[in-house]
Formats: sequence, structure tokens, C-alpha cells
Amino acid sequence: MHTNEQALKRGLQERHIRLMALGSAIGVGLFLGSANAIKLAGPAILLSYIMGGVAIFIIMRALGEMAVHNPVAGSFSRYAQDYLGPLPGYLTGWNYWFMWLVTCVAEITAVGIYMGIWFPDVPQWIWALAALAAMGAVNLAAVKAYGEFEFWFAMIKVVTIVLMIIGGGAMILFGLGNHGVATGISNLWAHGGFMPNGAQGMLMALQMVMFAYLGVEMIGLTAGEADNPNKSIPDAINSVFWRILIFYVGALFVILSIYPWNELGTHGSPFVMTFERLGIKSAAGIINFVVLTAALSSCNGGIYSTGRMLYNLAQQGQAPRVFAVTSRGGIPHRAIQISIIALLLGVLLNYLVPAKVFVWVTSVATFGAIWTWGVVLITQMKFRRSLSDAERQRLVFRMPLYPYASWVALAFLVLVIGLMAHFPDTRVALVVGPLWLVLLTVLYYVFGLGKRELAESTG
Repeated sequence: MHTNEQALKRGLQERHIRLMALGSAIGVGLFLGSANAIKLAGPAILLSYIMGGVAIFIIMRALGEMAVHNPVAGSFSRYAQDYLGPLPGYLTGWNYWFMWLVTCVAEITAVGIYMGIWFPDVPQWIWALAALAAMGAVNLAAVKAYGEFEFWFAMIKVVTIVLMIIGGGAMILFGLGNHGVATGISNLWAHGGFMPNGAQGMLMALQMVMFAYLGVEMIGLTAGEADNPNKSIPDAINSVFWRILIFYVGALFVILSIYPWNELGTHGSPFVMTFERLGIKSAAGIINFVVLTAALSSCNGGIYSTGRMLYNLAQQGQAPRVFAVTSRGGIPHRAIQISIIALLLGVLLNYLVPAKVFVWVTSVATFGAIWTWGVVLITQMKFRRSLSDAERQRLVFRMPLYPYASWVALAFLVLVIGLMAHFPDTRVALVVGPLWLVLLTVLYYVFGLGKRELAESTG
């Protein structure tokens, strides 16, 4: 066994990381969750996604600058440890681990719900357990197996959205599936205007939009296992913004052009409606399958993330040293196993309160993501200031418009936190999230974690 960073195998190829970047930015929220955001903002939801996309691009460029300079598995937790101190690194690592546990609970819950459409007589918790077991097995096999599953999961989502955009575009321009009558794009302003609920509605939708982007920072965690991080990480990060524009904004532009915004969500998924109008009778089953793969993809990525983050925390002396070892295949198997065991609580919740699990966990996960993104921005500014002029010139992948872009993105995250405080449904995250950080801080000082040295490498 090895406990050094190099024990992780560099088995993720460029195609894996490209599709993982895309898959992590396209979640269940686009297929089913966008209707609630549209109710708040109307067609102006397109601007909300663009604003959120710009902020995410800045955050990812900040992370990319550090990840290419120092490609390690712990990513932002290790960078926070190095440039902000042991406590911020510890809080960021454990907070991210908890965030993905919570997100994975939501995703295995979603799997149970979607499978229930096809198999209504099978209890929801059984499907949740099956999903956890399957994705756990993939993660324990080899990092290349994880990469392959993510590649094909992402491909399914991408192909579905591309077909929807092409088919919807044909309806708009040529009337395909609409008795030859082109729909045009007048629905974007014909029902109360482009911004029917004003700028306030557009801003209020931002919290839901940002939840949709949760997970995109996972690209940084792949740096320690990428074949060629100097090429694959910049390529993946640079393409994030354009992919968001094409897949989120493009898909919603088509949907909002075809259907009045105030009718969306009243007749089922707009994706299902669009495919059915194009003559695909089994559209509901197809979309259910696609959303099922989206949930499995997120669960797969969550187990990967929790394992690598716990492995890094153990290396930093901020988690039991037993989690700093890898298998012969270079997998941090003990860190992954304990994460899977913790996720069994999610299966239990699916057994006890199947109707409430999803609502409880998503807002807490959003708080965890915003904390992580904020730490990335602050760490990058400290990292840049720590470099000499000569070192700055040698940076391979630089953050654009530094430091102004970082401050703008931080202000944006503060705005989203304020919006979360405004809504009773999401306000719970601003109680649970800070309480979790306080508990972590108490444990940090009680166990003297700040005084431990990094786990030493052993052969």
C-alpha cells in the first residue's frame, strides 16, 4: 500500500475529462427542475443562466490556474490548506465531502422515484440501495472504469439535448411536428413580456440556477488522476461556458419559443412534450431513461469526489490516516468504502420518509457548493499574491481579468446567499450549513487537527 499522492493512477484520458466536465454541468435540474425557475423569471431565465454561467466560468478559471500549477487529488481543499491555512483547508475538505454525501442521497432518491414510474410495486428504497451498490462497485474497480461510465452517461444526456434542440429548432423555423406551421419565437415576449416578473423575478431564480451548476468544480479533483493535466484541465474548463450556453441556454431558448412560459410545468416535462409533438410516442419513457442516467451519473461522480476528498484530508492529517491508503489499482478504497457506508443513511431515509428526502437535502447541498466556490476564488487570489513576478510569468493557465473578475464572482455568490435567505424553503440551508461548519471547527480544535503534519509518504 502507498499513502503518497502518486499512488493514485493517472487513468483519466482527455475524452473522459471533457465529457465529465460536460456531464457535471448538465444535471437532473435541466430536465425536470427548470420549470420552477421559469415560473419565477419567465423567458428572462435565459439571462439568469447566462449570469450564473459567467460566474461559474470565472470560478473554474480560478481553480484551473491552481490545478494546472499543482495537479493534486485534493484540489481546492489542498490549495486552501497551502495558501489560507490548515483550518480553511480542513473546513473546505470536510464540507465538500458532506455536500456530496447529501447530493448523492438526493440522486439515489431520484433513481428510486424514476424507477418507480416503471415498477410502481417495488419500494423506493430498494432502487436507492441498488443504485448505491452499482455506482459503489464502479468506483472501487478502477479510475478508468469510473471515467468510462461518466463518459457514456454524459454522452446520453448530450445526444438527447442536441436532438431536442435540432427538433425544436425545426418546429420553430419550419413547423415540423406542428402541422407545418412554424412557431417562431414570439412566445419569448408575447405573454407579459420577456421579463414578466421584472428584474426581481430573474434574480430570484438565480438560487435554483446555481444549484443546477453544482458539481462542475469536480474537474479540479480529476487533476491528480489525469493522464495529461496541463492539456486536459484547461481544455475542459475553457469549454464549460460555451457548453452551458449551448446546452442550458440553447435548450431553454427552444422550449420557451415553442411553449408559453406560463404553461410550462402544467403538462409534464417540456422535453417529453417536444419529443411527443415530433411524433416520438415513447418520449416519456425515453426521457425517464435519460433522467435516470443523469441521476446515476451524479451519484457516480459524488462517490468519486467523496473518496478523493477524504483521501486528501487523511494525507493532510485531518482525517484518520487509515483513509490515506490506496489499493494496488491506485483506488483510495477505504475512503470510498466509508463514504458508501455513510450513504446507507440515505437509503434508510428513503425507507422512512420517501416523500421528503429530496426537498430536505438539495438546499443544504447548494450552501456547500457556494462555500466551495467562494474558497476557490479567495484561495486563487492568495495563491497569485504568493508568486514572484517571474513565477507569475511562467503560469501556464492564467485567470483572466485578475483580480477584478474574482471580486465580481464573489459578490455574485453573496447575492445568491442573500436570495436563499429570502425564501423559507431554502432558508434552512443557512441554518444547517453554518451549524455544520461550527461543529467541524469545534472538532478541529478538540482533536488538535491543525497541529498535525501532512501524512508522510511511504513506499
